[in-house]
Amino acid sequence: METKDVLFELRTKRGLSQDELAEKLFVTRQAVSRWENGDTVPNTETLKLLSNLFGVSINTLLGAPRRLICQCCGMPLEDEIIGRNADGSLNEDYCKWCYADGTYTYSDMDDLIDVCIPHMTGEGFTEEQAREYMRNMLPKLDYWKRYEELADGGQFEAFKQKLINEINALGVEGMPKVEKLNALVGKFVNLEYRLPGGMKVRFLDDGVTYLGTQLESEFGGGRCFGVAANMDFILVCTYAAGGEDPELVLYKKR
Repeated sequence: METKDVLFELRTKRGLSQDELAEKLFVTRQAVSRWENGDTVPNTETLKLLSNLFGVSINTLLGAPRRLICQCCGMPLEDEIIGRNADGSLNEDYCKWCYADGTYTYSDMDDLIDVCIPHMTGEGFTEEQAREYMRNMLPKLDYWKRYEELADGGQFEAFKQKLINEINALGVEGMPKVEKLNALVGKFVNLEYRLPGGMKVRFLDDGVTYLGTQLESEFGGGRCFGVAANMDFILVCTYAAGGEDPELVLYKKR
């Protein structure tokens, strides 16, 4: 698709008139009309505003002229999994698992490989093939090339360790000790729980990246513990295979 078609589709899907879109972007209706006619293309600053407004990458707005991949893990990037900067804008260099709200979530290449292996073995790789592929590919990506420049001096790792200590101090019966926390995108772990009164609720935000893990219950029975946390809270739940029959164990404000 060309930029003019992308803009028309995004505007009409949002139910905005050309006048309404122009008002949000601080431009004239005539400017919007010229974009949609293909006479002109929005400038860089306007593209940033459009990206934030519609939640799509500038690459998408320009008709996807280049293939985006995460510069930390190598995953192909679609708009819904692109990471966000601290100001909420999309960062087209990273996925939500590797970069969240302006923070890089991986400082150890081996940890990232360990997280990626189960997904890759489910797609036809053997574990040995997956590890070899990742070890060859990751050092070529911008994040790992510039790691010393981009690293935060261990601040994020210190925060993760503090969270791990807090979670283990809760002493949840039947839950093994947490050793590591990985990045989890809310959309994929936002389970629905039934409260005692019958109301069903979700506690996570689909668009937010959390820290968490999955642990097999010491009680057996095929159930797992799920942990999700951030600066504001710690959530612990249990569920059966595939996230079925979820039960909330605790939700604790930090």
